[in-house]
Amino acid sequence: QVQLVESGGGLVQPGGSLRLSCVVSGSIFSIGAMGWSRQVSGKERELVATISSIGITYYADSVKGRFTISRDYAKNTMYLQMNSLKPEDTGVYYCKAQSRSALTDYWGQGTQVTVSS
Repeated sequence: QVQLVESGGGLVQPGGSLRLSCVVSGSIFSIGAMGWSRQVSGKERELVATISSIGITYYADSVKGRFTISRDYAKNTMYLQMNSLKPEDTGVYYCKAQSRSALTDYWGQGTQVTVSS
């Protein structure tokens, strides 16, 4: 089993920055790609960024150039550096890990990000 715990959310003004963290525990060697998704109340969860086990990244068009996803294997942690935040970035951000077999997805409990003046 794999456990994911997010942190780093909060309230920030437009144009500000936040860094989200996702700590992985459990069967960490079974993990392949990881990523971040976000969800606004009443809307479907939206993919924000992903990073493969070899560091290949993907970003949604809405965050490209502003967000950076990274992994620190020594700390079993994935990050999402968010710069130039906009009100439309507001939502609950979820960490996701996929098994190497791609048959199982693991999710964290989510962390709230609010961008408002």
